[in-house]
Amino acid sequence: MNTPAPVERKQTSAWQMYRAIVGIGAFCALLIVGVFKATAPQIKINQERFLAAAVSRVMPAAELTSMVALDDNGQLVTVEETPDRPMFLGYDADGNLIGAVLTGAGMGYQDIIRVLYAYSFGKQAITGMMVLESKETPGLGDKVEKEAHFIANFEALDARVAPDGSGLANAIVTVKQGEKTEPWQIDGITGATITSVAIGDLLNASAQEWVPLLEQQARNIPAPEPEPQPAQEKEE
Repeated sequence: MNTPAPVERKQTSAWQMYRAIVGIGAFCALLIVGVFKATAPQIKINQERFLAAAVSRVMPAAELTSMVALDDNGQLVTVEETPDRPMFLGYDADGNLIGAVLTGAGMGYQDIIRVLYAYSFGKQAITGMMVLESKETPGLGDKVEKEAHFIANFEALDARVAPDGSGLANAIVTVKQGEKTEPWQIDGITGATITSVAIGDLLNASAQEWVPLLEQQARNIPAPEPEPQPAQEKEE
């Protein structure tokens, strides 16, 4: 009986292995970049739609809105590209300025909480608030998005500017649930104290910075032109 000759196995060199690994890595990198570039425009569109819907939710009375930011001279100007901290001015159908929508962020119990809130020039108060991003404990920290008594805080949360224009007349603070006595206080949530305090802190920090500036400059920004309505076809 003939014994088969041993099969000669070709040894793979370290250079060949290295070249293969680098090639696979480069291919994966190009694939990721390609997918990102292909999906980036749609992601941007979706983000803009979400932001527009959020602005409409916290300031439903606005018929027209314009996005604004500070220029290098510290002046409010209208912008087309969404900045890191977007602000919007809201106008009624006649072009009268009625409010503004601002963003705020602060550390919660587990991570950063980001909110969008509306300021009314007529009421000099925060009149709407929506959580944009939160990773708080389900059932506890997320109560700030569900508890009726907490949401009611933002129907008319006092945010009047101090006479000297340096900040708010009264700091926005969160108090224990059931102990609210002032219009600038937020009635907190038992069991979600850290999160509800964080909401108060971030709103106070943002409003102290932006509300006085808005009161000084926002009325100088003209209302945007209404978008033309599509012509209706005449019935025959």
